[in-house]
Amino acid sequence: MKERNEHFHKVFFPLSAKYDPKWIRKNSLGENVLYNLESLCEVMDFKQGMRVLDLGCGKAVSAIFLAREFGAEVWAVDQNIPPGENYERIRELGLDKIVFPLKVNAKEMPFAKDFFDAIIIVDSYMYFGTDERFTPYISRFLKPGGTIGMVDICFAKEINYLAEVPDFMRPHYQDKWYFVHSLDWWVKLWNKTGHLKIIASELVPQNDFIKSEYICDIKLSKKSDAIAEALENNGGNLINIFRMTAQRSEKEIYQSENPKL
Repeated sequence: MKERNEHFHKVFFPLSAKYDPKWIRKNSLGENVLYNLESLCEVMDFKQGMRVLDLGCGKAVSAIFLAREFGAEVWAVDQNIPPGENYERIRELGLDKIVFPLKVNAKEMPFAKDFFDAIIIVDSYMYFGTDERFTPYISRFLKPGGTIGMVDICFAKEINYLAEVPDFMRPHYQDKWYFVHSLDWWVKLWNKTGHLKIIASELVPQNDFIKSEYICDIKLSKKSDAIAEALENNGGNLINIFRMTAQRSEKEIYQSENPKL
């Protein structure tokens, strides 16, 4: 089974396969962050010298990956992980000249408008991006024509009422799941302001593999994890992983469209 998983790892994620799996697991806050990021890289273009915002970067594994694999300059932003800890990981790999760790609230970012060529959000957008006002706010930091991409979990269908919550999810729904939405919901949210033109919106092709690997990793760690438990009892494939990318329009985003969140 282990050999089979390693085979699929190399087939699905040839770039991630070059990294020490123990290092990835140690520095991932949930599922293997590089699986999700590499899937996003299939539908986004990264080039040498691009300015990239890695929002909700966790332990900066995703920022390190973009810098090493594509030569991008990455601002690694997270509200909870001390930037000093991230800097040590970055410096150990000799990337301190192009990866810049910051501790910043996603809704209080200090950057100039039109500053970034690309923005990525891996496994964290649903924690701060469900507010309708966040879409024009985050779009301000992208250059016109720049791209934004996210990877996260979604429901196969929208859950609108508590009565619709499946039994296996009920114990943790009010603290782990109520802010999870369907892919259609996310598409409507990004389309609503007209600032973003969606390029791709779909379940990741490696959806089943990533979910099964996450369950295995949690079992090996012997940790209690509500998301892994729900995935294991995921009747009807309600829980999935999706990717979505969009290009910022040429339309000016005025300060009045950036209320304090």
